[in-house]
Amino acid sequence: MPSSPNGKPARNARSGGTPSKRNAVAVGSSRGRSPVRIGPDDTDDADLKGLDKAVALVTNGSPVAKGKPGGTPAKPVDYSGIRCLLNPVWCYYGFIIAVTGLTLFGLLMVFSSSAVDMISSSKPTWYELVTQTAFAVVGVVVGFVLAAFPVKGFRRLSMIAMIIGVALQLATKIPGIGSEAGGNIGWIILGPVRFQPAEILKWVLSIWMPAALLAARSKRTVKRKPLLAFNAPPWLAKVGKIVEIFIPRSYWVPICGFLLAFTAVILGHDLGTAMIVVLIGAVVLLVGGFPLRMFVLLGGVGAAGILLMFVTGSSNRMSRIMATYGECSSEDLTGVCYQSIHGTYALASGGLTGVGLGNSREKWNYLPAAHNDFIFAVIGEELGFLGACAVILGFVVMGWCMIAIAVRHQDAYARMVIMAFTIWLVGQALVNIAVVVGILPVMGLPMPFISSGGTALIMCLAAAGTVVSMARSQTEIKAAVSKS
Repeated sequence: MPSSPNGKPARNARSGGTPSKRNAVAVGSSRGRSPVRIGPDDTDDADLKGLDKAVALVTNGSPVAKGKPGGTPAKPVDYSGIRCLLNPVWCYYGFIIAVTGLTLFGLLMVFSSSAVDMISSSKPTWYELVTQTAFAVVGVVVGFVLAAFPVKGFRRLSMIAMIIGVALQLATKIPGIGSEAGGNIGWIILGPVRFQPAEILKWVLSIWMPAALLAARSKRTVKRKPLLAFNAPPWLAKVGKIVEIFIPRSYWVPICGFLLAFTAVILGHDLGTAMIVVLIGAVVLLVGGFPLRMFVLLGGVGAAGILLMFVTGSSNRMSRIMATYGECSSEDLTGVCYQSIHGTYALASGGLTGVGLGNSREKWNYLPAAHNDFIFAVIGEELGFLGACAVILGFVVMGWCMIAIAVRHQDAYARMVIMAFTIWLVGQALVNIAVVVGILPVMGLPMPFISSGGTALIMCLAAAGTVVSMARSQTEIKAAVSKS
């Protein structure tokens, strides 16, 4: 039996020396330091993969679980100096402050950017502000409810939520129920209620896919019967064997669920939302220990398929891509290039400090979607470079706090869910900014917490509430919250 650095026999995570797979995994050190304990986890694998490796790296050998092997209590982690940025308690409150600040700032900018449009539509100037505030109140209530929901509850209900989310997205194709806007078929109208199921699907995918992937990891070592044992046709069994060369059968459920969600979104021609769905799935697979070779292979095949089927197959998308990375013709200046050019005009007019809150010129019906997809252009025009940097800083703080909480969390499911929400909220904000500044072609993605849009705001606040619930189950945050 191998020995530990202190001379005592080391316990193997797969042997009888440790009680069960729910225990933390002990990771040895080659330099004689005390082992890092990562756990509890839902997998039988003793080898760290994905985000677990990041935990051991970030903590620099400090224990993550409540105790060390042998029953000795863990030493408190030193968060002095620059390490205070890794303090999960600070990041917990920093995340809440960032979400609150961005939401309130979004209400202010929605009012400023939509006032002229409301007047031209014969509506009160404050109409969009009142509507967005009502959505924000609903979102806050949903967020508080989800924040009080236990982590195990999310995991247990994730499959039901996934089925409902995909069904709602597919319902947009039903005549009389689905609604089209901006070339995308992604809305459902039920009487006076109009909502976008794709926003719900992003939240659902973020809580379901980690659970499905952890279940797949726990079943990897189980010997499975061949497909013929389930009375499958011979041709199906052959196809299954070919697929299993690239993707082990244990991973079929999370991969198929992810592809189903992606297909449901892309059927509505919403390439922007489909991109976020792909990012969510990719991050969950990456931090969930999905084999890297398969990840690279699937990523390459998926990227090639998307490029071939949904970009080159659409003349409108190709024209937007060419307008972004090429030169706009005289006809394009009033067509496909119009929105991006006026977004650039708005940013250029802002300078360092902006023209002043409410004094945007481009919002006077020059810039389309000024209070929605291109609200960042109005922010840059009215508040200047400094105001735009403040917004970016808010998302940077949010993303850093979520990552810091995730890498210090003891639960694998919570870690993966938090990382999924990180790439959704922060990644979508960065994509929105990249579109406005001309790095990416126009694709109709709103800025989380800031752009006008009821379903988007409610689900972003729902995601924030879910992150709070996951964070409160972290050991240090749980102790700090219980004291307050």
